[in-house]
Amino acid sequence: MVARRRKRAARDAEEGIPSPPGYSAVPIKFSEEQKASHYLYMREHRVRDGAKSSWPQKRTLFVLNVPPYCTEECLARLLSPCGPVQSVELQGKPELTESPKEPKSKFFHPKPVAGFQVAYVVFQKPKGVPAALALKGPLLVSTESHPVKSGVHKWISDYTDSVLDPEALRVEVDTFMEAYDRKMAEEEAKAKEEEGVPDEEGWVKVTRRGRRPVLPRTEAASLRVLEREKRKRARKELLNFYAWQHRETKMEHLAQLRKKFEEDKQRIELMRAQRKFRPY
Repeated sequence: MVARRRKRAARDAEEGIPSPPGYSAVPIKFSEEQKASHYLYMREHRVRDGAKSSWPQKRTLFVLNVPPYCTEECLARLLSPCGPVQSVELQGKPELTESPKEPKSKFFHPKPVAGFQVAYVVFQKPKGVPAALALKGPLLVSTESHPVKSGVHKWISDYTDSVLDPEALRVEVDTFMEAYDRKMAEEEAKAKEEEGVPDEEGWVKVTRRGRRPVLPRTEAASLRVLEREKRKRARKELLNFYAWQHRETKMEHLAQLRKKFEEDKQRIELMRAQRKFRPY
């Protein structure tokens, strides 16, 4: 494997292709009219010994510098001569977590920001990875048989795709809620089975479940709780503890009295002007 990487690096250096260490540079072009080439940097996806990965080993190709106009379908088509492609996933940055991946939703998982991305290409057979690393190119992204939309046509297509189908959205939400209710029911049944049963070390798990289920708190109840907490904090505060607090309280009280006096004067003048002033 090391000798193969050195051989690829030497080949790229001879051809004048800038390639990071350990990567194979494959040139691509948007169309035949384009003169300059864009380079994809590829290597086999590997993890440390003993570490888990959500991508299958020896069948996953890690690709850097994927341009915005290169979609998952386009990348799968470009690499299909190397072998059957099982899946392609584009991401904004390399994946560092090892947690299991959840199925994506086109409604609740927004598309990544347009820009250069990384890709994980999974082949059906392991021989597809070395075949992809041996590509020379340049590979054409947009052809007559497989045109790629750009400019105004791509904007129109993106806007059309952004308009949601209410029926499809309802079906997905119902499916998600059914799966969630099923999961919560299973967890509750499991908790009831384990309630009061000691574990291997003899410990009994104590839960907060009471005789009466707790009702969900409404917005009005939440506001009442917040108001109660506010009054409780106000009672605990020390009023006029310092001399400057006492002076400020007096000044605020005098200011309020002056303001009320001026308002009363204006109200009396208005009543006199309307001939409705009856002092007795």
